[in-house]
Amino acid sequence: MKQYNKLVRDKIPAIIKASGSVPRTKILKSDDKYLTALKDKLVEEALEVQQTAVVEELADVMEVIRSLAKHLGISSEEIEAARINKALTNGSFDKRILLVSTD
Repeated sequence: MKQYNKLVRDKIPAIIKASGSVPRTKILKSDDKYLTALKDKLVEEALEVQQTAVVEELADVMEVIRSLAKHLGISSEEIEAARINKALTNGSFDKRILLVSTD
């Protein structure tokens, strides 16, 4: 038996079952546990982007962010407004600047 203990997309148990395996799952009823699982999933998916950086992995990151924002009651418009504000005050990443050190 392979252990996962991680948040998965809603249809994954059915996909596992269709492949002939038996998924063992539980529902995270506690908001705190769900929030922790979402944050862990975000880190997991971000690390996958670091390894492969393909469209599917970026889509996974965005789906986790969408779920996290929904759980926290934050709209996509609020996130976009914060992104724009940060870009205006701190800039974006378009110039590819790598900060090496400071004195």
